[in-house]
Amino acid sequence: MTQILTTPLHDLHIELGAKMVPFAGYAMPVQYPMGILKEHLHTREQAGLFDVSHMGQLRIKGKGITEALEKLVPVDLASLPLLKQTYAVFTNNEAGIIDDLIITRWADDEFFLVVNAGCKLNDIDHLQKNLPGFDLEIMDQQALLALQGPQARSVMDQLIPAASALRFMSGCFGTMITDSGSVNCFVTCSGYTGEDGYEISVPAQYATAVAKKLLSFEEVQPIGLGARDSLRLEVGLCLHGHDIDQQTTPIEANLLWSISKNRRIGGDREGGFLGADIIFKQIASGAPRKRVGLKIEGRAPIREGAELATESGEIIGRVTSGGFGPSYNGPVAMGYVQTAFSPLGTKLFALVRKKHIPVEITKMPFIPQKYVR
Repeated sequence: MTQILTTPLHDLHIELGAKMVPFAGYAMPVQYPMGILKEHLHTREQAGLFDVSHMGQLRIKGKGITEALEKLVPVDLASLPLLKQTYAVFTNNEAGIIDDLIITRWADDEFFLVVNAGCKLNDIDHLQKNLPGFDLEIMDQQALLALQGPQARSVMDQLIPAASALRFMSGCFGTMITDSGSVNCFVTCSGYTGEDGYEISVPAQYATAVAKKLLSFEEVQPIGLGARDSLRLEVGLCLHGHDIDQQTTPIEANLLWSISKNRRIGGDREGGFLGADIIFKQIASGAPRKRVGLKIEGRAPIREGAELATESGEIIGRVTSGGFGPSYNGPVAMGYVQTAFSPLGTKLFALVRKKHIPVEITKMPFIPQKYVR
């Protein structure tokens, strides 16, 4: 794709002084005049507003869709209640992760999917090829905003009271009154920062009105991709194409929890999804490598691509995400190492411009997640 697309909030980003960069085929704000560090801390302390309209929003429905969709994700969708969400991964025949996504049940035979921007065309093709006969709607006339942070709930309480009663991974339909009139929204209590907060799906033509209404609250500031990345890294969340990809299995990625227990060996609906045999073998016998958190000595961040080595110089892994964690007040990173070197406390070195930076395998998240459950 050579054409750079824009989201419905593009003009507002320019008006707010955003620095725009290409990301997943879209012109997106990487930061605003406040700067990445302050944007990050503001989200942790108050509330940040993110434009995530580049993400894919899909609706799929039809009789038998629950059983059909379970062939593509290792999740117990049959037990998912109305207006509840679940994290899921699309696996391929080799057990690699095509994408990770959020699935919400909208009705007995209807689901709402939010997929990653860089994967959405492949995801749509994957769904169409594997689930023929079902009604798949590409909701490209919907914008998506994320309101994240400890003050997000009090803001939403004043705009859509039903949303303030939501708990993590649940949703509701509601109406927001803006300066341009009332806007129908679908709101979920979810996000990508580790904070309490919401994702709000709205018709594209009303996105600016909704964003301006949210920004009219003193505690809400616009936040760009730079802070979104440092926020998600501090709480140990994966970024597809970096920490997970089509050559990485959920077991290697330390995402065993994303495979419902009744879809595992011995469960009442065992298997039946792409790559199940490989995943079951890795559950039983272990994976060759593991995603781990890295505690870094010193203050200098270690970036994606840095090799990880033993004291003797053997290369046993690689950093997949790294940067400075403003709330952690230090460098944070994650990556993959050979399983033998994955136990907590294992000491290694990151190779950065011919320097050997001491690192230690550590638990994630680096700071506590604050979801309201």
